Amino acid sequence: MATGLHLEQYLESLENLPTELQRNFHLMRDLDQRSQDVMRNIDQISDDYLNTVKSLSPEKRSEQMSKIQKMFNRAKEFSDDKVQLAIQTYELVDKHIRRLDSDLAKFEAEIKEKALNNNKKEEETNSKKKGRKKKEEKGKNKRKGNQSDEEETTPKSGGRRKKPKKAESDSAIASVLPGLSIAHPSDVLDMPVDPNEPTYCLCHQVSYGEMIACDKMDCPIEWFHFACVGLTTKPKGKWYCPKCSTERKKK
Repeated sequence: MATGLHLEQYLESLENLPTELQRNFHLMRDLDQRSQDVMRNIDQISDDYLNTVKSLSPEKRSEQMSKIQKMFNRAKEFSDDKVQLAIQTYELVDKHIRRLDSDLAKFEAEIKEKALNNNKKEEETNSKKKGRKKKEEKGKNKRKGNQSDEEETTPKSGGRRKKPKKAESDSAIASVLPGLSIAHPSDVLDMPVDPNEPTYCLCHQVSYGEMIACDKMDCPIEWFHFACVGLTTKPKGKWYCPKCSTERKKK
């Protein structure tokens, strides 16, 4: 129930309250006036009775006492009606106060419920945002992992060692491996080569296919094509290129 509806209904219930209170107060004032008039008459008759009681006969005395008693009873009735009307007036006001308290309690409960619903909606929205953020982070980490895997399997132009000059490496390889035959796939030989792209292996070609790195730290070439060094699968343990392997055997 909206706040405006609570207020509208409560004001409607108060519409007749001023008229009822005014009527009750007017009746109480009238009853009070009647009671006071009767009490004044009782005082006057009582004074007359006391002044003439010695000269009155027993019948007259009894008659006067009965009259005074009736007047007292009448005054008491007026007072009782006044008290009863005051109680009704109090209950009338108290009824509206209780209704106001009840409406305030309902209104507070509605506000708390609305606040709880808003908090739940905010929590659900935040949880959804966190879930989307986690998914995005997982996707980013997955893409980074794929990029790092590609970087590990593909030689970089900025490797750990500088490539020696072509003439020096050719003479060194020719002296150590005079009988090594190097075979290249036809599509690699036909592939145009970027003059700025670094070259590797005994064949001085760009990187392609599966390649393996020599485990000797100062290897002048570092990366080799599987076909150029006679490999079909990656060997277990450390692997040394033909030149570095020959030098290790000499030592």
